[in-house]
This record gives sequence, structure tokens and C-alpha cells, in this order.
Amino acid sequence: MALILLREVSPNLSLFFAPVTVPHAHQQQMSNSSSITQFLLLAFTDTWELQLLHFWLFLGIYLAALLGNGLIITTIGCDQHLHTPMYFFLLNLSLLDLGSISTTLPKSMANSVWDTRAISFLGCAAQLFIFLFFISAEYSLLTIMSYDRYVAICKPLHYGTLLGSRACVHMAAAAWATGFLNSLLHTFNTFSLPLCKGNALDQFFCEIPQIFKLSCSHSYLREFGLLLVSACLAFMCFVFIVVSYVQIFRAVLRIPSEQGRHKAFNMCFLHLAVVSLSVSTAAFAYLKAPSISSSSLDLVVSVLYAVVPPAMNPIIYSMRNQELKNALWKLISLCFLKQ
Repeated sequence: MALILLREVSPNLSLFFAPVTVPHAHQQQMSNSSSITQFLLLAFTDTWELQLLHFWLFLGIYLAALLGNGLIITTIGCDQHLHTPMYFFLLNLSLLDLGSISTTLPKSMANSVWDTRAISFLGCAAQLFIFLFFISAEYSLLTIMSYDRYVAICKPLHYGTLLGSRACVHMAAAAWATGFLNSLLHTFNTFSLPLCKGNALDQFFCEIPQIFKLSCSHSYLREFGLLLVSACLAFMCFVFIVVSYVQIFRAVLRIPSEQGRHKAFNMCFLHLAVVSLSVSTAAFAYLKAPSISSSSLDLVVSVLYAVVPPAMNPIIYSMRNQELKNALWKLISLCFLKQ
């Protein structure tokens, strides 16, 4: 009753009893990633037939990558003659390729079959961490492999000293450790961002730039700064790879056999082309301006750096290698003889 009398006496006093409203934009700003339980990945199409086409296309690429990398790992592991630094690094590369492509494609294929887009928050964080781990370690390993080829061709007399078994193990371990630390740092910083712009990702797997788009604050600049640092380190590695191959090209020019020069040039050029493709597309995906972003462009770029290299590396690095092919046929022959 007292409240009614007061309002009758002075209508202006009703302002004191009005509910306090918070602007909608501010409410969004206050929400964070803890309220998100799942993300929605990119749907390639709404048509069931095209979803099946996407499934079979990715399945074919995935099986090719499994077969190629699996044969390399098995052949190098079983043949004592291939227990050399070059094939040791190649075995590690195949393991990393299998890991990276197995992190992204199976989930995308399952979503197509089950006609869903969902991935849990923890599943997205785990996918991002594992994918970055394998990709970062692979790029470090490619840098080491270019050094291995440089020493083998340009400094053959020092090969045994510079690339002994202990040194090879230490370099491979450093590559894996670099991938782990890099992925841990980026995953922690990415998922500590406040997210308030929905939960839909315009990509078929969890990717840092797509999560940036959901951020509602300027704290993503910290992670973007870390990406710039990683990009600078990657560029330094790329320069090292290019310089190594330039030295290799110069040494190859002194080979008297024209066939030998052609073979060496062909293999080195393919190695450099794959590295250039993966580095340029990854840099474009992670550092491009949001204004030039589109779902189709992001999809093509991500396929070029995340799907193509693991499927192509067995052909480029291994199946053109006669020594490895001979060891593979020998292994297959022994399997048939045992049966």
C-alpha cells in the first residue's frame, strides 16, 4: 500500500522501481566459451546424394593416404637395409601424415553419413590440438629432411659424422617436441577466448581462424600475435629449406650423367613444390584478412594444406624411390611365399 501511495504522489519515483535492463550486445559480451557445449562444422551440402559424394571422395583420399603411408612405415620397419637417416626421417614423416589426416577426415566423413554437423567443445579442442601438433611437427621434420639431403649430396664425407644415429633421434625428437609445444600454446590461447557469436564454424574441422570469428573481444589479438610469431619461424624454416635445395641444385649440376641430373632435379623440385604449397596455403588460411574470407575459399585452402600433402607425400617422397620400391616388392613377395 505504501508503494502505491508513493507512486500516486510522485510518478517520477517509478523510475526507482523499474527493472534494470542490460543491453543485448553487452549480454553477449558477457557470455563466454563456457556456455558453448558444442560447435557446428561446415555442411558441404543439404542434398543427401551430394553428402554421399563428399563421403566417398574423402574416403578415397583417406584410404590412399593410409595405404601409402602404411606401406612406407611397414617397409622401412621390416627392411634392415633401409635403417638409414633418410628413411628414418621418412618413417617419421609418414607417421605424422597418418596422424594429421586421421584427425580431420574421419569426423567429417562421419558427419556426412549421419547427416549431422555437431562436434563437442572438448572434441573440437582435442581436434585442434592434435592437428596442430602433427602439422607443426611435420613442418619441422621437413626442414630437417632438407638438411639431411643437403649433407648427403653436398657434404657426403661428413654425412656419418653430422647425421649419426644419436643425432637423428635427437633431431626427430626435437621436431615432435616442437609440434607439441606449439599446439599446446595455440590451443590454450584459442580456447581461452570469450566466444559469443554463436557456435557455427565455416570449416569441416576445428580451425583457429574460424574460432576467431566467434570471439566477442579484442583478446584474440594476443593469439593473432602468437600466430605471427609462428609464421615468422615457419618462414625462417622455409628459407632454410629453399637455401638447402639451391645448394643441392648447384651440386646436381655437376653430375655428369644427364639422366641423373634430370632425376635429381625432378625429385627436388617436387619436394620443394609440396612444401611451398602447404606453407603458402596454411599462411593464407591463418593470416588472411577477414574481409576476403568465404566458405568456399576457406574450404579449398584448408584441403590444400591439410588433406593433399598427407596423401601426396607417399608418392613424392617414396614411391619414386627405386630402393624403397625394391624393398616393398621384396616384402610383398615374402608375404606371398609364406602363404
